Amino acid sequence: MTPTGPATGTLYARLRDWFRARPLAFDATIAAGTLVCMIAASFTDPHGSPEGPTFGDRTPDAGSVLIMVIGAAALVLRRRRPFAVLCFTVTICFVELVDDVRPAPIAMSAVVALYTVASRTDRPTTWRVGLATMALLTAAAMIFGPTNWYAQENLGVFAWTGMAAAAGDAVRSRRAFVDAIRERAERAERTREEEAGRRVAEERLRIARDLHDVVAHHIALVNVQAGVAAHVMDKRPDQAKEALAHVREASRSALDELRATVGLLRQSGDPEAPTEPAPGLAVLDGLLDSFRKAGLPVALARADGDGALPATVDLAAYRIVQEALTNVRKHAGPDAEAEVSVVRVGRTVEITVLDNGAPQPGVPALTSGGHGLLGMRERVSALGGTLTAAPRYGGGFRVQAILPVTTRTGEDA
Repeated sequence: MTPTGPATGTLYARLRDWFRARPLAFDATIAAGTLVCMIAASFTDPHGSPEGPTFGDRTPDAGSVLIMVIGAAALVLRRRRPFAVLCFTVTICFVELVDDVRPAPIAMSAVVALYTVASRTDRPTTWRVGLATMALLTAAAMIFGPTNWYAQENLGVFAWTGMAAAAGDAVRSRRAFVDAIRERAERAERTREEEAGRRVAEERLRIARDLHDVVAHHIALVNVQAGVAAHVMDKRPDQAKEALAHVREASRSALDELRATVGLLRQSGDPEAPTEPAPGLAVLDGLLDSFRKAGLPVALARADGDGALPATVDLAAYRIVQEALTNVRKHAGPDAEAEVSVVRVGRTVEITVLDNGAPQPGVPALTSGGHGLLGMRERVSALGGTLTAAPRYGGGFRVQAILPVTTRTGEDA
């Protein structure tokens, strides 16, 4: 039965952790409990009266108490030497059944030892050892016991040894199952990280190829025509003008193709990029207004002071807010609301974007493997910061980036 209630659950967890850190103390506790059960059972007479068993009608002698103490003490080493402990307890149990006309219930120690062996070995070994233990102790009880061979005490020895082997095998199977699940989860996590890294590398290679295909030809043509114009500028100005016209046409074509390539790389639904060459937190209000006009309520809390951030940090902070709000608009549903906070803490700046939305039917759920989140992680990692993105308890999503004010290139605020 699992303990219930906060106080009981906390006490149970503390005891469990304490015993896990001290397995020898746990085994000593098991041995003490087994000894108490054996001594209590030794005072019980199954045939004390016609109505049933009686307690206190018989008293174990000093030899029986000594052998019960020895059998229980051996259980302290049950994890370190499981087979040796099992052989020892079965041996003293067999001797007690053969020599004593009123044998002590020393079989309890053999039952615990058999359970330990079954829980720490494979199934074939459990079957072999379990059947041998059951056969030996049951035969000794039936042949040398003080009662008839079909007495319930003899059948009890058979039942308890069989249940010990079955319980130990079940515990071993469950432990192996849990370990297999944990290993698969760790392997899946490693595979997911490797897949994310592979996708980032492939995306970088694809972008590099696209930009090379777009730019290389036109830049080479511009370089050649500019050289021609410089060479004939003084002697043949009409040819120089023609070369410059080719330069202008090639540069215009390069710009058009670059614009088309960047448009293909952008995700659908992204807000229009500002026309400023290097946006930053100074124009954050304008970015939030664009999302508000698109129907996404956004609240802003700022405590970043008056000091200017390095250009790379400022741009990264702006892009993180932009991408996080874009994900809110795409994934959180029409009724979602967002909160943005920018806080300066010492030599770092923290950007947090929260929303209260819920995944919408037919819309892919946002996960840590999305391209937008991968892009944010790349920006933050390049600056030496950290990024966390995960669902919030109770619904919604949370993105938090911590960026150093002093970048890796030595820029200071």
